[in-house]
Amino acid sequence: MSSNESPVWHGTTILTVRKGGTVVIGGDGQVSIGQTIVKSNAKKVRKLGKGDVIGGFAGATADAFTLFERLESKLEQYPGQLLRASVELAKDWRTDRYLRRLEAMMIVADVNVSLVLTGTGDVLEPEMGVSGIGSGGNYALSAARALLDGPLSAEDIVRKSLDIAADICVYTNRNVTIESLKSESPKS
Repeated sequence: MSSNESPVWHGTTILTVRKGGTVVIGGDGQVSIGQTIVKSNAKKVRKLGKGDVIGGFAGATADAFTLFERLESKLEQYPGQLLRASVELAKDWRTDRYLRRLEAMMIVADVNVSLVLTGTGDVLEPEMGVSGIGSGGNYALSAARALLDGPLSAEDIVRKSLDIAADICVYTNRNVTIESLKSESPKS
């Protein structure tokens, strides 16, 4: 790295699984700069709004907090409409000069929908109710898809998949944070 380049921040794995009327988002706690672990217990998954939405982020922490705050503001404008609030956030994120520079991705979910939000304006609903982001996201996603049809609960699938990602991705650890929401009537 040359002296005028910023350090490259790596590190996180965020995974969501929707199964049996429950949606779970989990994430590891590792933050790294280059090859150095600078924090092992970061909380990258949290409840949003009035607690009826959960979210996790990968990318720059300050950027992600800014986006979480903006999403909460959109949820106040459009209560109970996570998809609409997310689309409105994505529009702002893509067109606003300040927001455009933010470097993060988010997974957000309520009892009805799971979404991946990106700075390019994407609002994606994952196939099979499973999605992963971050440096270990594809490893966790693959593990979760393999476990989805088995007997494990959504939370157990997230925990096992994050554990598998930690075995493979050097930017992922086993210090996980899990948040979940359960719908009134179970769906697959």
